Amino acid sequence: MFSGIIEEAAKVVELVKEKENLHITMTCSFTDELKIDQSVAHNGVCLTVVSKTKDTYTVTAISETLQRTNLGQLVPGSKVNLERSMLMNGRLDGHIVQGHVDQTAVCTEVKEADGSWYFSFEYPFNAEMAKRGYLTVDKGSVTVNGVSLTVCNPTNNSFQVAIIPYTYEFTNFHQIKAGTVVNLEFDIIGKYVSRMMSF
Repeated sequence: MFSGIIEEAAKVVELVKEKENLHITMTCSFTDELKIDQSVAHNGVCLTVVSKTKDTYTVTAISETLQRTNLGQLVPGSKVNLERSMLMNGRLDGHIVQGHVDQTAVCTEVKEADGSWYFSFEYPFNAEMAKRGYLTVDKGSVTVNGVSLTVCNPTNNSFQVAIIPYTYEFTNFHQIKAGTVVNLEFDIIGKYVSRMMSF
């Protein structure tokens, strides 16, 4: 379980395709603290550390993950938002994030707003999935590339988020522009409420 508070944007140093799997090797400031079998969220996708060296570590994404997320679009030099699993004795600064990406969205606009930025995203609308909580609501929570954010101006298939300078600089939001594909995880609490109301 995660909170959507990004620790660092890691740099991709190597990508190795093996049959349907993709081995992603990255470097970050806390590589030496990671352990084999540890779960780490990468752009909001929970992946397991499978190997490491002094300076790098590797995770493996399977075909299903590559089809449902933006990890298949990584190239050497890409920045990936990282978050280690949440400590249960700490504050929940973001919201409850599972690390299970629901679908991708496309950035449609980036607008500067006197020191901050408004990012607009659009995703395919599915009425049946929306009934099950796969949607955004005004002032609700959404995870974009692993970042816990507050929704504004939602429609059936789009929403905006406001990004402060700290988030812009220390996550991969500074690389997002119109046309960039991002990972979305809708709020798990909204999914449970929608499910309970269907009975």
